[in-house]
Amino acid sequence: MTQKKYLCMCKKTIFFVGLMLQASLIFSQRKSMVPPDSLQNVELPVAVIRANLQQSVSLHENAPNKLSKKTMQRLNQAQDLPYVLNSISSVVVSSDAGTGTGYTGIRIRGADLTRINVTMNGIPVNDVESQATYFVNTPDLLSSTQQLEISKGVGQSKNGVGNFGAGISIQNLDVNYDKPMFLYQTDYGTFNTFKNTLKASTGLINNHFVGTIRLSSMQSDGYIMRSASDLKALQVTTKYLFDENTQLVFNYLKGKEKTGQAWNGVAQDSLQTNRTYNELGMKSDGTFYNNQTDNYGQDYYQMFFDKKLNRHWAIGSTLFLTRGKGYYEEYKTGQAYADYGLADYQPTPDTSITLTDLIRQLWLDNYFFGGRLYTTYLSKKLDAGLYFNYNQYDGKHFGEIVWATQGIDNQYRWYNLKAFKSDANVYTMVDIKPTKHVSIFADLQYRKVQYNIDGFRKNPTIQHKLSYQFFNPKLKLTVKNQHHLVSLVTGIAQKEPNRDDIEAGVLFLPKPEKLFNTELTYVYRNNKQMSFHTNLYGMFYKDQLVLTGKINDVGAYTRTNIDKSYRIGIEFEWMYKSINHLFEMNANIALSQNKILNFTEFVDDYDNGGQIQNTYATTDISFSPNVILGARLSVFPLRHDEDHIIENLSIDFLPKYVGKQYLDNTGNELRSIKGYFVSDVMLLCPVKINEHTLFNLRTGIYNIFNTTYEANGYTFSYIYGAQQTTQNYYYPQSGRRWMIGAGIAF
Repeated sequence: MTQKKYLCMCKKTIFFVGLMLQASLIFSQRKSMVPPDSLQNVELPVAVIRANLQQSVSLHENAPNKLSKKTMQRLNQAQDLPYVLNSISSVVVSSDAGTGTGYTGIRIRGADLTRINVTMNGIPVNDVESQATYFVNTPDLLSSTQQLEISKGVGQSKNGVGNFGAGISIQNLDVNYDKPMFLYQTDYGTFNTFKNTLKASTGLINNHFVGTIRLSSMQSDGYIMRSASDLKALQVTTKYLFDENTQLVFNYLKGKEKTGQAWNGVAQDSLQTNRTYNELGMKSDGTFYNNQTDNYGQDYYQMFFDKKLNRHWAIGSTLFLTRGKGYYEEYKTGQAYADYGLADYQPTPDTSITLTDLIRQLWLDNYFFGGRLYTTYLSKKLDAGLYFNYNQYDGKHFGEIVWATQGIDNQYRWYNLKAFKSDANVYTMVDIKPTKHVSIFADLQYRKVQYNIDGFRKNPTIQHKLSYQFFNPKLKLTVKNQHHLVSLVTGIAQKEPNRDDIEAGVLFLPKPEKLFNTELTYVYRNNKQMSFHTNLYGMFYKDQLVLTGKINDVGAYTRTNIDKSYRIGIEFEWMYKSINHLFEMNANIALSQNKILNFTEFVDDYDNGGQIQNTYATTDISFSPNVILGARLSVFPLRHDEDHIIENLSIDFLPKYVGKQYLDNTGNELRSIKGYFVSDVMLLCPVKINEHTLFNLRTGIYNIFNTTYEANGYTFSYIYGAQQTTQNYYYPQSGRRWMIGAGIAF
């Protein structure tokens, strides 16, 4: 059976089965009409059902790892999703372009986006092969997000089966039930950054149907040279309410991005003289190619059916398809014909040319689809759920040369490779409440992964058929009363290597990583005005994959399994609301030690060939600052006057300190990122025009103290001429910048 036919058959099968299940459930129910206004301003079944097993996670809506819709609305100003999370403890963010727009990154407790599991409405978002998440593919997602929550450590299975250090849960099925709604928001600022958002909702029609549409556009020149971005998005969400216990939801999200490549960073020697320099795209004559860009489009199709059978039981299903296709285009100088599977160019019988300049496109073309079936049970003493998920990825990797100086036809395709990956998992979550104050939670997950790779760009003859099986248990004991909560969590997470890890190993394939995680949490809450959270954690790794500089059996640099490493730390979070609701305060501190035991560094020796080894008994894990401080102070100076023409005027002040980070795992001070302190201020001024119309003005000033800093980087070393040379590259962030905007809603 051909790959194409197999893909079509699988897609048809899973969608047919899912639709038949949903149809059977719909037609088996009682056809009852919903009384007028019965669904107005109440939590809908899907939210109730999916919240059943979350009650013990947070005490109230202002939990430290969660952002409410209102908070996101105030902070959402032409920056990518990671930057809105920056005020949460243990979070570090960065941007390739230096402005928070375009390609952005986030680390949580030192874990990067390949280890942070991201879900959208419970559906996986991480790229299946690289395991990373690219928020640039979903522009302005926050404008449709109802809730944004971070889980740390191994996380519950509901936050993603690949959760290996942290998780980000995005709920973006945002609709307006009360009445039809229209909103337009525009923002403009430094670096010619321009954002437009249009959103409209039908309101609830005939007590059954509601729909929302969002159109977004974001452009920015970026701080770094030639790092401009042009981002567009469309989202359509519809819900059909059969009755007060049953609903069908369809969500479509389309994202399209064109972004200038700035991922090489800036050499350390250039930071003082030209910190915005971008070396990518340089041609042989010293000028720069004007289309050195990343181009990618992604379409998300999501369908949810949820039914509450009675006051105890609920069932549901999910179907999804994520379609991605795109390429990055680059100008390459001095390329050997042999590297592209071609003979040397011979313009005459006596002349042979081995090198050429060319423009190439590296393509991804993939389908990611699957579904979920679940049933939950809720009573005073027991919350329980059983979930089954199946996901499948079918992707193609191919490269095309679109221009060459000589000797290569346009659109020449020099590689065309396929990849297949399936993920079947089942898990059960049980929360037993033997008493009013005690809860015992168990999460048991079995996961099976099949990964077939039909060659790699640099190694097209290497093929793999790999299979992994994981059992990931998590246990939690919670004791609480009105003002205090103590919980103890322990769990195991396991994760397969990514595509790059596998490419780099033929004789010695990398092993899966394993994480043992323990969390001890104490929470004090004084009604709704004040709360204090303390979390002590230990994350102990077996076979963690890290960069060592080692060249593997196929001549590539790759991550290597290390036997033992750990992260231990303590997180403090204090939250306070004034009695008169004039201000809110959230302050946090994260202190940690992040270590590798018995680390070996490999350094290329160009004098003698091969590599030398440097050993370390204990050393620091890269990109893991020992100290992170954050805060969010929100002031509402007019909240006490409900009749005032200006409603809920808000001022948000967000300071952030990130301690020193190492660029590699040697703990070398010369290969590090200095600690930095930055602060942002945002102001939102809603003005009531009339009973139905609200106008708002807002502004944001970022890095208000004009701090010069770098938030990310990398390093490499080599020996030449009997000397070891180290080259550091950094990602400089912009100085002070501003945004100003206006919007209208009615």
